[in-house]
Amino acid sequence: MRGKGGPRQPGGGRQIAGPRQEQRRKRMSRTSSLETRPRPEKQAKPASRRMGKGAPQNEGKRVVRRPPPDDVAARQPEQAPPVPTTVQTIAVLPDESGMRVDRFLEAKFPGLSFSHIQRVIRKGELRVNGKRVDAKDRLEDGQKVRIPPLKLGAPKQREGQEADEKTRAFLKSITLFEDADVLVLNKPMGLAVQGGSGTVKHVDGMLEVMRDAHGQRPRLVHRLDKDTAGCLLVAKTRFAATALAKTFRTRSARKVYWALVVGVPRPKQGRISTFLAKEEVDEDSFMRIARHGEEGASHAVTFYAVVETAGQGLAWVSLKPVTGRTHQLRAHMDHIGHPIVGDPKYFNKENWQLPGGIQNRLHLLARRIVVPHPRGGIIDATAPLPPHMQQSWNLLGLDTSRFDPIEDAPEE
Repeated sequence: MRGKGGPRQPGGGRQIAGPRQEQRRKRMSRTSSLETRPRPEKQAKPASRRMGKGAPQNEGKRVVRRPPPDDVAARQPEQAPPVPTTVQTIAVLPDESGMRVDRFLEAKFPGLSFSHIQRVIRKGELRVNGKRVDAKDRLEDGQKVRIPPLKLGAPKQREGQEADEKTRAFLKSITLFEDADVLVLNKPMGLAVQGGSGTVKHVDGMLEVMRDAHGQRPRLVHRLDKDTAGCLLVAKTRFAATALAKTFRTRSARKVYWALVVGVPRPKQGRISTFLAKEEVDEDSFMRIARHGEEGASHAVTFYAVVETAGQGLAWVSLKPVTGRTHQLRAHMDHIGHPIVGDPKYFNKENWQLPGGIQNRLHLLARRIVVPHPRGGIIDATAPLPPHMQQSWNLLGLDTSRFDPIEDAPEE
């Protein structure tokens, strides 16, 4: 029954759009383009360029196929250079071409804190060919990078060997794949990838316990939202970090996400193409649909496919992002009128009642990642459903072994 306070929500309260979401929705531009079409017919690609047919038979298992390296010594950790106490100028090497400025500084001087790196870039103390740069700018072979005097942060007070062992055990428990160069983690929902305002526990901080005797530590290759669970790729060496960064930059990495959305998208397979721009309201920020040419707007493309439905109320959707914009999948599904269940930022269905037994948490999983291994071969890792999504799948009778039609979506 509906009272003055709106519809009640069995099993966990109501999920409705609040005042802030209503204000945001009124401001959002609807000038973008949505292109949807049935599954395109295309010529089969060589097996080495495809993700394969069907869902993996073993939940949470990983597959890696690569030849052994010819040079075993190449796997040895690099000696970290000393932190400069005076101004230095460093030339960008060929294998560093394309690296972000902040990643370049982190790779050169692993002991630097994230905040210190951002500060020297923001203040213009670090310059490239004599000019100020942004942290996200890409370097080119032969450019001259002016490095200011740097300071290693004071070693953080650690809780002791027992705490470090617990962190190592936790990382091992969520590891889908690991070798001398690469680590693939099954990041839990609710665990941040990087630190920020008020964020103390995060994956990047946990990787500190894996720092080797030469000061080298694993580096994040890409990001996942805090509430998104699933495959997170980490480079254990500078060599791997450079190679994998290029893989993502050239869009050679193939990723598949699973989501539970409101309603059933029509058509059941399609392509979403918009421009996205960041907007800040009070202390919150989100991505909004923007116009082509608008300042700060970036093109974003997502392929989607409905895998299975639960009546007309909910649908299990598989998503393949071509681009990697912040909140891209969440903003795109909201844009076509089928927001992801449990999304605190982009859920705008007024008076929508969450079915009993389904938790009000973000139902988005980075299900699978397929990338070329830095030393040859392919890394193919798959993450199982997190507990809250597994509960929903069981309740709705969704079968994870069903064929995933997103496998046939184009790569661009």
